[in-house]
Amino acid sequence: MKHKQLIQTAIQESIDVKALVLQNLMPAIEEAGNLCTDVLNRKGILYFCGNGGSSCDASHIAAELVVRYKGGNERRAIPALALNSDQAVLTACSNDYGYEQIFKRQIEAFGRPEDLFVGITTSGNSKNIILALEEAKRIGMRSLLFLGGDGGLLKGQGTIELIVPSKVTARIQESHILIGHILCSIIEKDLFGLD
Repeated sequence: MKHKQLIQTAIQESIDVKALVLQNLMPAIEEAGNLCTDVLNRKGILYFCGNGGSSCDASHIAAELVVRYKGGNERRAIPALALNSDQAVLTACSNDYGYEQIFKRQIEAFGRPEDLFVGITTSGNSKNIILALEEAKRIGMRSLLFLGGDGGLLKGQGTIELIVPSKVTARIQESHILIGHILCSIIEKDLFGLD
């Protein structure tokens, strides 16, 4: 096999990072699941956002909640939105106000104190996530942050922070989507009694 070592290394790195997540983040993941459930029980909306691969993760997790996470789990739709999905808003805001404002403007437009801001950034330094979080705080929203490495500038700023202990973007993203899936399971179990 030409790429045997490359494949083995990537898979082993992913396993090692997920082992650290298991060892260090279980209480925070459960707390995050409880926060999401509390927000939804209070008729709040989960607003997800991220850039690049984290944008795809935001859309992915929101879709799992709106549609369903596990096949066969029939339940009502859960109010979750990915702020990065509206092309007209993203391009208009980028053009008129700058890319750093794209999520802040949407939180300003739609956010309510009973809602939850969910920011996903592997570095913890994404300016558009930082500004959106500041706006969410101004409104009185609670926040859940998916971060990586040392947490970057956002460390210590969220209601709950899930900081994946890795400096490798791909490994952080792999763990972020795993955590997102776990949160979907917690929400479906707590709200609907589904496994």
